Amino acid sequence: MTRRMTALARPTTGLTRIARIGRRVADVLAECDYAQRRIFTLMTTPDSYLTNGDRAPDSYSEFLFRTSSSLLHEPTAAARANRRPAA
Repeated sequence: MTRRMTALARPTTGLTRIARIGRRVADVLAECDYAQRRIFTLMTTPDSYLTNGDRAPDSYSEFLFRTSSSLLHEPTAAARANRRPAA
């Protein structure tokens, strides 16, 4: 009686292991890149340095100053379904 090998029972080759490790390394690097960009955005936003940042701006020029840094964009509905972080 011969036994057919399914995808689950197939032995892992060296190339498959290398590809899996490569994907994990790429995921770690992508996460580090996202964290670095997020920290830079938070550190350069003018609102983080205001003593009363929860108050509305007093003038239009102050509003423009507060929104001069990069803004956090909300992901699309499809990306939210995949639990992708806002970028």
